[in-house]
Amino acid sequence: MTTQKIIPKSIKNEVETALSYFPELKNTSIEFKFKKNIKKSTMQAQPKLSSFFKGKKNRSYIILISETFKISDKKFLTENIPSDILIGWIGHELGHIKDYQNRSTLNLIGFGFSYLFSENHIIEAERAADTYAVKHGMGNYILKTKNFILNHADINPSYVMRIKKYYLSPEEIMELVNANNAKPQLN
Repeated sequence: MTTQKIIPKSIKNEVETALSYFPELKNTSIEFKFKKNIKKSTMQAQPKLSSFFKGKKNRSYIILISETFKISDKKFLTENIPSDILIGWIGHELGHIKDYQNRSTLNLIGFGFSYLFSENHIIEAERAADTYAVKHGMGNYILKTKNFILNHADINPSYVMRIKKYYLSPEEIMELVNANNAKPQLN
């Protein structure tokens, strides 16, 4: 499972669980890396610059993971977040990678600029990542992650508002899960 993957030992089980829902990423090079701080986010998926112009099939990716998570002005290590929550967060980021894989280099450049300058594009991108994860069978994990953020009284209110604004709501996730479960599963 971990060929072409660089995974910190402290989150190896969670990453491998999330990856198991995306078997088509088996041969995709992905590095999971802790970073001191990520602006306005806990995790961030992006193509590696060194592979950016190699074409869709040969791109490699990095998922940056903030070392700390702030709850009520106290910092906690992200690796200490409950396992199911971390799996959901990682699954969301893998959803971004699935989205990126479908884009040409030129389209990906436009996507990046749009993400930086358009709130509507941020909403579209974040909802797409959630949707990819749910359609890959990770609905329960995505739901647990959303509920953890939205219902944890001590999480920074501005972060909660960002989640409400840009991402699928728990109700929308349940609708997707139900729609996904109603479809015959492909083997």
